[in-house]
Amino acid sequence: MTTPVYLDHHATTPVDPDVLQEMLPWFTERPGNPHSRHHEHGWDAEAAVDLARTEIARLLNAADEAVVFTSGATEANNWALKGAARILPEGRRRILVSAIEHPCVLESARALAAEGFDVTELAVDAGGGVGPDKVAAELAKGDVGLVSVMLANNEIGAIQPVAGIARQCREAGAWMHCDAAQAAGRIPVDFERLGVDMLSLTAHKFYGPKGIGALILSERAMADLPPLLHGGGQQEGRRSGTVPTPLAVGFGAAARLAAESMAEDRRRIATLRNTLWAGLRETTEGVHLNGGEVMRLPGNLNFRIDGADADDVIREAPEIAVSTGSACSSVSSAPSHVLAAIGLTEAEIRSSIRIGIGRPTTEADIEIAIVALAEAIRKART
Repeated sequence: MTTPVYLDHHATTPVDPDVLQEMLPWFTERPGNPHSRHHEHGWDAEAAVDLARTEIARLLNAADEAVVFTSGATEANNWALKGAARILPEGRRRILVSAIEHPCVLESARALAAEGFDVTELAVDAGGGVGPDKVAAELAKGDVGLVSVMLANNEIGAIQPVAGIARQCREAGAWMHCDAAQAAGRIPVDFERLGVDMLSLTAHKFYGPKGIGALILSERAMADLPPLLHGGGQQEGRRSGTVPTPLAVGFGAAARLAAESMAEDRRRIATLRNTLWAGLRETTEGVHLNGGEVMRLPGNLNFRIDGADADDVIREAPEIAVSTGSACSSVSSAPSHVLAAIGLTEAEIRSSIRIGIGRPTTEADIEIAIVALAEAIRKART
């Protein structure tokens, strides 16, 4: 059986072959613990982790010491929200999150609500955008201590005006967190220019290994954010636990490759996405774009289909690997909260498909996808 064309790069990306080659020796030939201080194996591993931290910092225009390794973006997001919430002063214990945040952010906020924090979910427009005026109106009430808005959405690719929102938060004295898991390595992310206190990312969204991510901290966060995990006090006491050297090396290598290839990747991937969407509209009536056309990740395409259920369409198109939404919430049969937030009905949500185009995608892959989807939609409608 032929392997399906992979078009689900928002769920995860394949490890780049060059990244894998840099990782392999650290699994076998170079086994040192980067926190071992008494022999060369440990020193070598520590140097490799430090280099990876530098490569990630360069990708994001952040200080090396601002990069704290985690097990992924889910841990980083939990730490950011729960850590910052713990130090909010009385009278400033309200938390703002956008209605289209990743489930790990929304569920962290809801867990805090169960502890007594006041949580407000910010509505978005039809394109998925968070209006800075809405944030400003909430901040003006004087009780908001923490705001979390993602940089790019994992379902509809909407890119948010995070720098402007962060500026409002600074002026109001509120903490600002940004989940950049879908943006880092795909579009330029400048930590200093964004001006947020905490920024989350994960390696496997841009051709690095699964199982490692990072939380990037501002000077204020480095000084004040309490740890989520306690133990041996690694990473200056900010995040206990052994940093996995092979994964850190892969993370750093992926960051370096992303910095080198991002401009060309963005151009080529956006062209492929536009070709796919044009081809679908030419071959199939009754397909409609979900989300905005402009402020969108270059590889994202999310659309709904008149007269067909998305699961049926996917079942009829075994030649391609696509999805109906977030891989992290696919175990639930509940309709997408992101598509509901932009105003789609339950029927429209259940007719929607998400496609994520990535670095390995070719023009031939796109042609296969156009034909496969057109035929699958025809079958699903009969």
